[in-house]
Amino acid sequence: MLTRTQRTRRALSIAAATGAIVLMAGCSGGLGSDGGDGGDDAAGPIKLGMLAPFSGSESAFGDYMKYGAQLAVDEINADGGIDGRQLELVTEDDACDATTAVAAANKLVTSGVVASVGGYCSGATLPTLPIFDEAGIPMVIPAANSNELVSQGLPGVFLINGTGTQQAEAAVTYSQQTAANTVAVIDDATSYSADLAKSFVEQGEAAGLTIAFKATVTPGESDYSSVATQLAKEQPDIVYWTGYYQEGALIVRQATDAGFEGTFLVGDGSVDAKFAEIAGQGYTDSVLGTFTQTPDMIEGAENWISDYEALAGGQPGPYSTQSYDAVRVVAEAIKNAGTTDFDEVVAALEGLQDFDTFAGPLTFTEDHTLSGGGFVIVSIDPGTGNFVLEDDLQG
Repeated sequence: MLTRTQRTRRALSIAAATGAIVLMAGCSGGLGSDGGDGGDDAAGPIKLGMLAPFSGSESAFGDYMKYGAQLAVDEINADGGIDGRQLELVTEDDACDATTAVAAANKLVTSGVVASVGGYCSGATLPTLPIFDEAGIPMVIPAANSNELVSQGLPGVFLINGTGTQQAEAAVTYSQQTAANTVAVIDDATSYSADLAKSFVEQGEAAGLTIAFKATVTPGESDYSSVATQLAKEQPDIVYWTGYYQEGALIVRQATDAGFEGTFLVGDGSVDAKFAEIAGQGYTDSVLGTFTQTPDMIEGAENWISDYEALAGGQPGPYSTQSYDAVRVVAEAIKNAGTTDFDEVVAALEGLQDFDTFAGPLTFTEDHTLSGGGFVIVSIDPGTGNFVLEDDLQG
């Protein structure tokens, strides 16, 4: 990890490149202090910030994340908060867009948040790293998982979702289990998608898989006939789509119509019931995904699901549990540190040992990621369109 001086210099250079230099740096004060210049008012609530997509094609995930985080906030507050102070969740829409995310991150800094518990799209999360870093705000990221997030070397960045490398490993393992000989990989050039595709190709080739072809498409389009035709011609055993559900569903439909007969494996950015809705009935029988388990797949989560439904008025979806745990992880670190000071909270996060989460006991690795990704294979229920557990990759 970088020293604070190195971190500051690097953060400023990155921020300048994104047009997002932040001039209001500083660490938050302790729980019993006056808060200094960091914006943490010791007499008021402890504010946690969340950037998530509340508009645009990924907006469903923003609500899942918000309500998961809010449920944790409510539970902690009902138990007395942290040293008598209540938690407050402050949300801003990043629309899965880098420019929007930079503006939203600056709003959170101005509002006085002491930690960030958001981040869905890696491409939108990356440019916010130097903003939060320069302001002395640690980040526990619940969903975004590009390896680029931790390769920056910033000390306040922690991931509680498995990395792209770990997800790619699950895809390769499944390919080997099904005796696939040839695989294709398609990405959409975004940070998350390109990172996952790169990891899959590297690990797949090392494992002896034959990469039939690699392709990159432009997100937001409606015609993917070119790559669909190529899939029908090459007929790889498995094609791994690493982008989001809007484009992935269209590629599945168009490739099937073109004559592709293999298996579609999609990354976690496509795991949502809207995939089946967009693809259409009869087009998802051979669609599987790499994903971490959702609440309905977790034994003993019934009470948590009921509490979530009472709060949100709907069922929990992807990244609701990770967002719930992000709040709990941050709260535990602040409680253990006895302060909201950046360096001490970071040290407390690094010092967590086997902290209980939905993904299992959490202890951060040296690079602030999980020791195991926890990825499984999911399939689409033809009746509901929801992704359900298919293979836990343990056998």
